[in-house]
Amino acid sequence: MALFPQQFIDDLKHHADIVVVIGDYVSLKKTGATYKGLCPFHGEKTPSFHVNRDKGFFHCFGCGVGGDVLKFLELHDKVGFADAVKQLAGRFGMALPELEQSDEQRAGTAERETLLKIHESAAAWFREQLAMPAGARIRALIDSRGVSAATGEKLGLGFAPPGRDLLRRALIDQGYSQPLLLRAGLLVQRDDGTVIDRFRNRLMIPICRDTGAVIAFGGRALDADQQPKYLNSPETPIYSKSRTLYGLNLAKAAIRQGGFAVMVEGYFDFAQVFQSGVQAVVASCGTALTAQQAQYLSRFTKKVVLSFDPDAAGQGAAAKSCEMLVDEGFEVNVATLPAGQDPDTFIQRQGANAYGERLKGSQPYLEYLLDRVASRHDLNSDEGRVKFLGEMLPIAARVPDATMRDRFADRLAFRAHVTDGVVRDEIRRAAVQRQTTLPRKELPRLGSAGLAGTTKAEKGLIWLLIHDSGKALAALDELEPADLDGLASRSVLDLAKKLKENSKFSPTVLLDHSMAEAPYITGIASESEAHVHDATECVRELKRRRYTREVAAVQQEIDRQQQRGAPEAPGQLEALLSKKYGLIQKLQALA
Repeated sequence: MALFPQQFIDDLKHHADIVVVIGDYVSLKKTGATYKGLCPFHGEKTPSFHVNRDKGFFHCFGCGVGGDVLKFLELHDKVGFADAVKQLAGRFGMALPELEQSDEQRAGTAERETLLKIHESAAAWFREQLAMPAGARIRALIDSRGVSAATGEKLGLGFAPPGRDLLRRALIDQGYSQPLLLRAGLLVQRDDGTVIDRFRNRLMIPICRDTGAVIAFGGRALDADQQPKYLNSPETPIYSKSRTLYGLNLAKAAIRQGGFAVMVEGYFDFAQVFQSGVQAVVASCGTALTAQQAQYLSRFTKKVVLSFDPDAAGQGAAAKSCEMLVDEGFEVNVATLPAGQDPDTFIQRQGANAYGERLKGSQPYLEYLLDRVASRHDLNSDEGRVKFLGEMLPIAARVPDATMRDRFADRLAFRAHVTDGVVRDEIRRAAVQRQTTLPRKELPRLGSAGLAGTTKAEKGLIWLLIHDSGKALAALDELEPADLDGLASRSVLDLAKKLKENSKFSPTVLLDHSMAEAPYITGIASESEAHVHDATECVRELKRRRYTREVAAVQQEIDRQQQRGAPEAPGQLEALLSKKYGLIQKLQALA
């Protein structure tokens, strides 16, 4: 794994204002020494999410999640540590140091960088071909589809001429090797060994990362008998179809500003919706929506309006996408269009304003599914009602909020002409069955023992380690390994002692190295004041608890020996009594 120097991580977090970073995602209000807002990791109406600028950490008292600024980016944007570091460094203008990489990692990094350059060069070449006289027919086709030249330029549209290897020759002339062009998916090697362009006689549509870097292409056939109609790049080291959302690079700012995204199916659906003024739009690249795409989108919003084709395939995809998005924590609406019209054709025929009204009138996904399933069954017959409920109960069971689930039960009961109590019972039963087979993913929780099992003395020490490290570290020197036995905070206090011994302790480094325990630490550190203000008294209390436990254990052994009637070895009982007396003296000394 590539590693960044610890000094760089420390400097980065020092320069990165955690309030500014989290403020991009959460509306924060200053309350005393901290900032408070609604937690982005679970639904809540009363703010329980706290950010401490001075100490550089966040903590939610509602769901228990917590950590530093990098942990926030990892959790919220669903990225790895290295990507979080790169993102934060870019945000605050800090140059990344050279990574410690193996030869294999360096080779992989170099290859990916070259593949990105190849795709940028290919995109530029395709645009050049579109602008040439031979591209006039394609420009006319784009115009006939209602896509303006300005929109086409924003989308980076291009043209792949019908020649067998025109792109291959152009890119080789630019210095790229044929093996790398094959690796990029731009060339295809036939069974006889000849190498030709993958995309020929096609309208070319660049597919980009959210940063704008071109990573793949979609090619639309230009002749009626040309198959397939759409040809996409294969999977490559820089492109994964199931993890990519088309148009996100153009839409992400509008999505964040508006707080929602419109999701469509095809490239031209995207083009028309984007051109109509609804710029918060993405497309699923012509595939069924995947969990990875949903997680990717959640970096920017948790609200989606689905605008799929009204045919059976499109509505089936909408139903599956609804369930997928809800499972990933999204609030979902569905915009329906007249039969035979997709967003592309609807906007061309009815106009942007009419499409905007369709979006405004979109239904919550449960109502949409309710209407869709009800339309397929005769609800005036017992058989139809049974089939209707059989389809809807599993859907209702997936609703995460119990109150919303009960309200939906009322709607189901009304539609099916049955009592609401029966429906509620069936939904609860289905929900329980689902939980046993499909457990919901949980946010990182507190340490294994949790705050409930932590003594005031432990909380006092941990609070002071973050807010008054000098006194806490001095007191930690007095703790022996046996003093930590059985403590919920053992791993944290052990780590703090080791960091001090290596002269590496700081609150930031403690959080960095704590990993799973970070929410446990931030949960304590976020409290307004320490449970015990004197670090030395915290240590004395932990020692008292240790000696009390040991006295009880020795007394238990004494009782066992006395019940036997005779000690197991000569002098054993006297030794136990002596040990007990010594422990009592230590306890008295701590009084």
